[in-house]
Amino acid sequence: MPLSHTTQNHDEIRKWAEARGAVPAEVSSTESEGEPGILRFMFRKAKNRKDDNLKEISWDAFFEKFDESGLTLVYQEKTATGKSSNFNKLVRADAKTRSKSSRAA
Repeated sequence: MPLSHTTQNHDEIRKWAEARGAVPAEVSSTESEGEPGILRFMFRKAKNRKDDNLKEISWDAFFEKFDESGLTLVYQEKTATGKSSNFNKLVRADAKTRSKSSRAA
């Protein structure tokens, strides 16, 4: 069973993404007043990589929005079969804490 990890560490996030050929992106038309929109990763080698709604942004812009929004990256290193996994989800850090707390009760 693949394990998921969580981090807010910029170096760890960037290393994970770059190892998979991913770059930081925003969902087009969700940005406002020069601020990045909804954050995502764009995987250049993925089968469904052609998504016209994603626009590449700089790592600086990505991490600025990431920190301002209080986000955490939930990700997997490997799939159940041992292959490199692209699974990731950006969640609010407080939502992750609430989720853990509710499972412990």
